[in-house]
Amino acid sequence: MAGLSRRAGWLIVAFVLAVMWVPAATAAQDDRPDLTLRARPQVAFAGTEISFTGVLRGGPDDYEDFYCVSAEWDWDDETRSESIFDCEPYEPGVSEIRRRFSRRHTFDLGGRYEVRLTLKRRDDVVELVRTSVVIQGRSPGN
Repeated sequence: MAGLSRRAGWLIVAFVLAVMWVPAATAAQDDRPDLTLRARPQVAFAGTEISFTGVLRGGPDDYEDFYCVSAEWDWDDETRSESIFDCEPYEPGVSEIRRRFSRRHTFDLGGRYEVRLTLKRRDDVVELVRTSVVIQGRSPGN
């Protein structure tokens, strides 16, 4: 009987430690910067240049996962662009993440486009965000 109660005691200790650990992991995830993407204007005529801005908000300025990322833009019109940045080696408490990613793009044909901004470290996707624009005017085949 003593072996059973000792085993039960260890199970309770393990459960309590697991419960205490989960909120700490959630808190760390809450500290992660949040990426947003906006287009100006969101509705335009074909041939108009649209400005896109991705912004990282929140989280610490030295958040390692977001340090020295490249920005890949998928315009949803069969074209892509990429921005690659040179960075010093990462140093905790010293290195600062880039918080703003901007690009301009012109859509030649009318339609609804879902533009994607992907932040990457090497080939690993760190974060992805999307926004839509509506382009009025010529449509494919006209």
